[in-house]
Order: sequence, then structure tokens, then C-alpha cells
Amino acid sequence: MIKDPSDNRLIFGHHPGEGLVAVELTRNKDAADEITRFVRAGNALTQEKEPFKPFIWLVSPDLLSDSEIRHGIHDLSGKGAFKYRAEFDSWKDCQDAVKFLRRKTGQNPSSGEAPYYYLTDPVQQYLLLTGRTLFKGLKFGELKRLQVDIETYTTKGYEFPNAEREEDRIIAIALADETGWTEVLSGAELDEKALLQKFVEIVKEKDPDVIEGHNIFRFDLPFIATRAKRHKVKMTLGRDGSTIKSRPGRFIAGERSITYPKFDIFGRHVIDTLFLVQLYDITNRALEGFGLKEVAIHFGVAPEGRTYIEGAEIASMFDKDPSTLMDYACDDIIETREISNILSPIYFAQAQILPFSYQNVSVRGNGAKIDSLLLREYVRRDEAIPYPDIPREFAGGYTDVFVVGVEENVHHCDVRSLYPSLMLTQQLCPRTDELRIFLELLDYLRSFRIDAKTKMQNTKNADEKVYLDALQSTFKILINSFYGYLGFRQARFSDFSSAEKVAYEGRQLLKQMIKWLDGNGAKTIEIDTDGIYFVPPPFKSDKELKKFRADFEASLPEGIDIEFDAEYKAMFSYKMKNYALLDEHDEVIIKGAALKSRGLERFQREFLREMLRLKLERNNERIGELHDQYRKCIEEKTWPIQMLAKTETLQDAPATYAEKIKGKSRGRNAAYELALNSGRAYQAGDQISYYVTGAKKSVAVYEAARSVAEWDPDNRDENVPYYVAKLEALYKKFATIENETAQQELGLGG
Repeated sequence: MIKDPSDNRLIFGHHPGEGLVAVELTRNKDAADEITRFVRAGNALTQEKEPFKPFIWLVSPDLLSDSEIRHGIHDLSGKGAFKYRAEFDSWKDCQDAVKFLRRKTGQNPSSGEAPYYYLTDPVQQYLLLTGRTLFKGLKFGELKRLQVDIETYTTKGYEFPNAEREEDRIIAIALADETGWTEVLSGAELDEKALLQKFVEIVKEKDPDVIEGHNIFRFDLPFIATRAKRHKVKMTLGRDGSTIKSRPGRFIAGERSITYPKFDIFGRHVIDTLFLVQLYDITNRALEGFGLKEVAIHFGVAPEGRTYIEGAEIASMFDKDPSTLMDYACDDIIETREISNILSPIYFAQAQILPFSYQNVSVRGNGAKIDSLLLREYVRRDEAIPYPDIPREFAGGYTDVFVVGVEENVHHCDVRSLYPSLMLTQQLCPRTDELRIFLELLDYLRSFRIDAKTKMQNTKNADEKVYLDALQSTFKILINSFYGYLGFRQARFSDFSSAEKVAYEGRQLLKQMIKWLDGNGAKTIEIDTDGIYFVPPPFKSDKELKKFRADFEASLPEGIDIEFDAEYKAMFSYKMKNYALLDEHDEVIIKGAALKSRGLERFQREFLREMLRLKLERNNERIGELHDQYRKCIEEKTWPIQMLAKTETLQDAPATYAEKIKGKSRGRNAAYELALNSGRAYQAGDQISYYVTGAKKSVAVYEAARSVAEWDPDNRDENVPYYVAKLEALYKKFATIENETAQQELGLGG
């Protein structure tokens, strides 16, 4: 049996209240701040009100003694520097106090040296104070979810729609929900204003807890808001009848940092499946792209016989065959729902644990999530909190490549929760965590995950399996983030010395493992932080393989477990964190930007994928034929121009770009040059696809670029030598790689 969440208030929050689906800061009739809770019991939704006292941590009560802002002071116990909590009657008073403290101390609240600290989100403050969490007692299937996807018209002469252009209107709004219901509002039957009005009616009627979409933050909602403003249609989508609001937001997924307009809808959450997909790709690194169609194919949820229409053909399809376009829109929204069904349960489970709104759970980093769990317990125990540690650089995890080329019969072993295991066995934790909550959280999460995973494997109930899988995946994500938290600059309990110690112990252990493998007849190919790819020695039976694995496991220190989680027919190792695998189903898995860069032209990506398959299959003689085939297609100009084109998004208005060029603050760029010379009103956010013209392989791309929209298939002018040279460079870079030892000595590069 999995442990009852109520058994561990440290993880699931100490308040037992169930059915909470949303929390909002509101004002009562006396103009006093309060919290409005939306609570679901089956299909019934009720609202509950509660007073709210926002707060700021202080190192001294004297910091606010000369302010006129009404507040109370709550003393805290413990040795932490922030021994006082100032409490306010309203959120405005709290923010005014922050402004006062910023002026008085000269320090921003985000500074690690500031003598005051506060949480900028009132919902997080409330959940932290009360120990409540969202969705407690609910299953994912009980959440009311509405998926939204729009199709838009693009004015002739442009490649992509822009909501500011009068003619670039919404021509379809596709909707779906968790029950299987779908509906497409057609622009062939309703004008744009009526489409938007009907959309608002449906949202009110369905009353979803969550509104979902693929790229909904950066495309659908901004487009809808802009067109609604044009038609004077109020987007009253809030549960209180309020309109949608937006503010700048930033989302970080691994090495990618994305700015986006963050939309808030009162009483509801907005979930962007594009963000969830990018978070998924951080650990899986298996996606060729993040577009809806690519992701649906990857997850196997594309509807059978689904309608496909190229983006550039949407406007013409609407003009000549709107019913087919509506079929396409319907398939899009079905895929959006199915992708959400796969990826959202993890974040639903996190919302049952963390003191954040569901919307914020899906965009906050793991360091902030662990920080919130520690802070919640310190608040519950009325304990002072510390200054964060002073940031510094230190050596991180161990990654290395020992063989370059193709190897067959490759096995992968993973040290099960390497860093968490080291932290628990050696009791490594933040020195400022007086209550030792860090290790207690880590230990509980690990045991809860084992319980959840065991029950998931044993249950025959499909809904329970989905929930338990999401729960154990959530625990795994959080568990594996505890090491990163120690070196997280914004963490309140950061400890760079402890992080350094954990990383050092991890490197030593992995080097010991590699030494054992190499000393027992195996061939190590690559190591990546906590996983090892290797070729085992030749065995005559499964019994010998099992003994080899058992001996390997027995060589490890107590408390360290390994999992032999995959076997592959072949592996192409190129460089650190860049490799391709051929699995038992003959599927090719490509990992690393060097082998699947989205900055490559389409013909390069497709050539690289096909070439890697041939290398993995030891079909090297066919690689030359593949090269000749691609070269012939370029030279004889048989491909559609999209195979050679690149697409870029204008981050600045063309006029801003021109000013930067004039001021010599940036270099010239093909997409911007095309926009400036087009005679059309391109704006920031527009996308331009272009190809390179000319007859020499060495050209200035910004001078030789031409818009795909202007391409004439009857008078083709693509630069054959330029594209042939790109193919040749790729061919020489990868096709001729033969097996070689990448490192001559154990530990080099580590």
C-alpha cells in the first residue's frame, strides 16, 4: 500500500482540506484583502472566503520602525538571520513596505544580501502560511479541462499571421474537453466577432478549472486578445466575470530561456503543452521538434487518417475548402488534448505537493519548488530562515567519452538516484538547515516514490496506474533536483560547499565503477553524470550476464544501487552528450544538439538522421549512395524549396534592427534585411522563411537571401554550390568517423 498522503504533512502540506482547485486574492465589500478559494466536490463548485495577512521576513524589526505602513511583528525562533516576520493587512501594504525597504536599504528583494525577503506571489504566500495544496483528494480525470486551438488567415505576400494586420483574422476556434467532447467554430459560418463571442460563451458554459493549448501563451491567447480588442469583444473568461490579463513572464527549460506573455484568468489555470513538451525533452532528448504534429507522432496520438495542411496553405484552403480546414483544426485539438493527457498528470501531482498554483507549478524551476517545501515547514514551525550562501563556481558532475564511433550490443546502467543516495548515506545537507528538513524531505520522497512505483506496477486499475505513475515521476523529478538545489543561487538554503562535496563523491564513485567495468572485460563508451553506456564482455548465457551484473552491483558501497535499464543493438558515439542509439524495435534515438540541431536546414536534418541509421545498421556502403542521392537532388533542383529554407522569428521590429545596425550594436541578418526590403509592414513576432541564391558556395547570406514566398518553381534560383557545400561538410564530419579511443586514460575530462 502506498502511504496515505495525510501521513506526511511535510510533503503534502499540513492542512487536510480537499478539493481546492484555485486560489485568488480578492477584496471584500469593506475593501479588505481576502483569499477566495474555489473548491470542487464532483461537479459542484463552491467559493469560500478567508482573511489574508501577507508577510515579509526581516533581520530586524527596526527596518520598518520609521515607516508609516501599518504592520505587526511576529518573532521567530532559531539561529537564522531572518528572525522576524512583518505581517500586513493588505497586499498593497505589503508591496508598499517592499518599496520602502528597497529605498531604505538600497537592496532589491531578490538580492541575496538584502536584509528583508518576501515572496512575490500572494497565492504562494497564502498556501505557504496555511499548508494547503491544490487538488488534494482529487484525481486528474476529475479536473475540468478545456483545450483551445485557433487557425488564422495570413494576408497574401506574408508567410505567417500577425494579429495586428487587419486581414489576418481568426478563421477557426477548435475546442475540446476531458470528456471527449470537441467542437470547431468555423469562420465560414461566423464572422470573427461572432467567433470570439461564441468562444466566451462556451468557456462560461463549460466553466473549466484549466484552459490548455499548444503554444497558447505566445500565439493563441495573444492573437485572441488582440483580435477581440479590435472588435470590442470583452474576453470575460474569469470566474468572476473579469477579462483576461497578461504580464511579462519567463520560462526556463534546461539551456533554453523563453520570454512570453503570461496570461492570468481569474479562478482558472492556463497550461501550455508546448512548455510541458520542452520540459519532457530535457530528460528524454528524443524530440526532433516541439511542434504539435511532431510531438503527436512521437507520442503515437495522431488521429488515424488525420488531415494535414501546411501552414502556408491554410489561407488558400479556407478560401477553397473550409470544411477540410475545419477537419484539420479538429485533429489539432484532439492531439492537444492527448498530449496534455500524457504530460499534465505529473504537474497535477506536483500541485498536490507544492504551495503554488497549478499554472505556476508548470513553469517554476525545480530549485524554487524545493525551496518552497523547506520554507513551508520553517513557516509552520515559526523558525527563522537564513541568508543564502555566497555563490561560487565548483566542479560539477562527471561526463566523459571513451570511444568515438559505432559499437554493438550496448547496455546502459543508471546509478539509482546517485546524488540523493550520496546525500542520505553521508548526511550531506545545507549547513543552515537547522531543522534538517532537507534530508527529511529527501528521505520521505524517496520512500514515497518506491511505494508509488511498486503499487503502480501491481495495480490493474487504469486510472490509478496513471495517477501513481505521475506521482512516482513527480517524486523522481524532485528527488533528482536536491543536489542542484544546493548550488541554486536563488535558494534560501543554498550551500555551495555541500554541493561541491556531493559532486566530488559522485565523480569518485563513477570512476570506481568504470575501473571495475574495464577491469572485468567490459568496454566503457560514455558516462553522463549518473549513467554509463558500455559493451559487456561476451557471454555464452544469460546466467553469465546476470552474474556479471550482480558482481558489479556488489562492488558498490552500501546504499548505492544501480539499475540496468536498457540494451541497444548499436550506439554511435560522437562526443559528450551527443550520440545515436538503435533500440530493439529498430527505432533510432538521437540525443544532443550536434546531431539534431534545429538550426540546420531540413535537408541536413533528414540526411543526418538517415546516415546515422545506416551507420548504426553497419550499412556503411549505403552512406555513399545516400550522399549521392541528396547531392543529385540539390544539383538537379528536384526538392521543394522548403527542404533548403530556414525560418526565423523577428525578435525586434525591423526599424529597431535598422537602428542597431546604424549604431553598430549588432551584425546583419538575412530575415531582417528581407523584412526591411519587402515594402511590407513586418513587425516583431513575424516569421520569415528564406533560402540562399547565387552561384558561389561562399556568399554573405544576408545579401543572397530571398523569401520563400517569392520563390518561383518555374525559375529556380537556389544557390546550388552553397547547399552542396553544406551537404559535403556534414558528410565529411560524420560519415568518415571510425571507431577510436576518445580518452587514453581513465578520468581525463572529468
